[in-house]
Amino acid sequence: MKLEGSCHCGSVHFSVLSDHPYPFNHCYCSICRKTAGGGGFAINLGGNFETLKVEGEKYISVYQAIIKNSETGETQESPGQRHFCNKCGSALWQWNPRWPELVHPFASAIDTDLPVPPERTHMMLGSKASWVELHCGPHDKFFKEYPQESLADWHLRLGTRDRNA
Repeated sequence: MKLEGSCHCGSVHFSVLSDHPYPFNHCYCSICRKTAGGGGFAINLGGNFETLKVEGEKYISVYQAIIKNSETGETQESPGQRHFCNKCGSALWQWNPRWPELVHPFASAIDTDLPVPPERTHMMLGSKASWVELHCGPHDKFFKEYPQESLADWHLRLGTRDRNA
């Protein structure tokens, strides 16, 4: 499925091909919540990085979060690069050099109509803000940290891979 997205002010437009366009994965970690999640969570989609096309690159800035190791207390910069519009602040996508073939657009930046997922995954609930209420469906899954199931595996299990792929 071709996903088209943009920032709020219109300075950045992008498109990417996605085999995994269902917005099912709600992340409640403090990074997602504070950089892209006005409702207390963010939703990342899966895309093929080599198909990413961007207009307005000069308006894009990158943020790399500082992560604290819960066991050692040491901090380090995350390799994950969160791209956002430096004019209006809209979160656009996340890219990580550990998986260079993938890009993860934020569902909130996508202008294309997205399919409704048959179930949702609620992850990183251990860092959910106390004021956030979970809105759950009957088949939703819940995880204190990361689930074992990847975006691709979720789509394979439910048979929701893009019907045009």
